[in-house]
Amino acid sequence: MRGVVDLFSAAVHCSISGTRTARIFNLRAEVDRSIDWLGCRDVVAMKILFVCMGNICRSPTAEGVFRAHARRYAPGLEIEIDSAGTHAYHLGEPPDPRTIDAAARRGIDLTDLRARQVHDDDFERFDLIVAMDRLNHATLVDRSPPEHRERIRTLLEFAGSTAPADVPDPYYGDTRGFDEVLDLVESAVAGLLAEVRHRSGVR
Repeated sequence: MRGVVDLFSAAVHCSISGTRTARIFNLRAEVDRSIDWLGCRDVVAMKILFVCMGNICRSPTAEGVFRAHARRYAPGLEIEIDSAGTHAYHLGEPPDPRTIDAAARRGIDLTDLRARQVHDDDFERFDLIVAMDRLNHATLVDRSPPEHRERIRTLLEFAGSTAPADVPDPYYGDTRGFDEVLDLVESAVAGLLAEVRHRSGVR
């Protein structure tokens, strides 16, 4: 830590010089590099975005289930997890009450989540963009810059070869559909976490 302390001490001398602004900015860059070298800054291993159509049923379920799974089985792995919709139907709204209730019955709290739409910069920001079905996958591929299309996957790719291709949209059905969504999401999260560990170099 001595290098960082020395750099901060030098800031006092910079403050009385005629080139205070430029030197302070250079000093800040040196401090940032020292913090990185010392390993003091938190490192996010991977950023994952779950995507469905409106971001009130399937993708918030996947966000909540995967966050709980990662917290339990990989507590030391830093992962940024988010969800979004391909359409702007429900911007700023919480998940569907049936989604919240179904998740709560399995000990997962989704009440703080709010719907948003996929942004253009999400394709660069996130390492994995996980669509709930092939329709939303196709929409994402169409929107994505070509160099980021390999980041777009479907969730049930991680559930094994016998899994269905899509997590069905439960919005227009009864409460059983929301439990089915949870079952399918839960079938895929272990495989997805294994993929994250592999990409992050963590066993």
